[in-house]
Amino acid sequence: MDFLKEIVKEIGDDYTKLAKDIDDTETYVDTGSYIFNGLCSGSIFGGFSGNKITAIAGESSTGKTFFSLAVVKNFLDSNPDGYCLYFDTEAAVNKSLLESRGIDLARLVVVNVVTVEEFRSKALKAVDMYQKSPEEDRKPCMFVLDSLGMLSTEKEITDTLNDKLVRDMTKSQLIKGAFRMLTLKLGQANIPMIVTNHTYDVIGAYVPTKEMGGGSGLKYAASTIIHLSKKKEKDGTEVIGNLIKAKTAKSRLSKENQIVTVRLYYDERGLDRYFGLLELGEIGGLWKNVGGRYEMTVDGETKKVYAKAIYKDPETYFTPEVMEQLNIIAKQTYSYGAN
Repeated sequence: MDFLKEIVKEIGDDYTKLAKDIDDTETYVDTGSYIFNGLCSGSIFGGFSGNKITAIAGESSTGKTFFSLAVVKNFLDSNPDGYCLYFDTEAAVNKSLLESRGIDLARLVVVNVVTVEEFRSKALKAVDMYQKSPEEDRKPCMFVLDSLGMLSTEKEITDTLNDKLVRDMTKSQLIKGAFRMLTLKLGQANIPMIVTNHTYDVIGAYVPTKEMGGGSGLKYAASTIIHLSKKKEKDGTEVIGNLIKAKTAKSRLSKENQIVTVRLYYDERGLDRYFGLLELGEIGGLWKNVGGRYEMTVDGETKKVYAKAIYKDPETYFTPEVMEQLNIIAKQTYSYGAN
């Protein structure tokens, strides 16, 4: 044992320690949606991993950017002294869009990046600066890359300028190298990161399958990979948001291949916090759906209530006691090893 302590002392740093001294307390980033928290972490009070990479993948116009901004807003609202670095590759984020989402502009830095090399350099520099700052000055911080699929490479740009129409075969290796360097540093600094990416249909697969672009780098680096698909939600003729189907393609915190539906509004409300809990409670036998109405007990009285009325006044029906019961059901439904 003394020998091991000597090794730690001799070759170690702040992050080298005996296994018994490792703090394995899991931290989470609340996404703003209870049901989505449950899908990602197995607890409706959890969310994205607090120091790992989460990938949000989907086809064009599935709401990846809006979804990410909704999580960013909730992160900033939950951490009044926190901030976010938003690496934008699509020129999709502007002041009016951020204001419409209710995001504090003074605590979000938009970093435009064109190439994988540029993203790697700027992200690593930001993490190093964060780690070297005094511990008391390290406020909660989040990174977002939107999106990986739009990153080019320096070689690709040079070839295009020289009229060489040759695909850059090194791009996937550069992406893998970037995340190989970033993953551990983000974990050490306790910085969560969201990466959006495009998906494509795998041709010739026996079962219809979707894969992320950009090679295997993000697939290996990400702690959680969520695939999104959507349908628009209307209020009369006006489109007010999306109903998004989210599926865990990979997760180290919860079961894979689980699916939930979340509601995403196109305004400052972002993700609907309570949407999806009625279905979760029905799965766990907490209440029944009879003819489109839910049999729920309120103040000791059983009532049949339409979902729209429940979501209009959620705190009346989703009391702290009910939320604890729903969390137990979420753990049984989404967590590994739960019965």
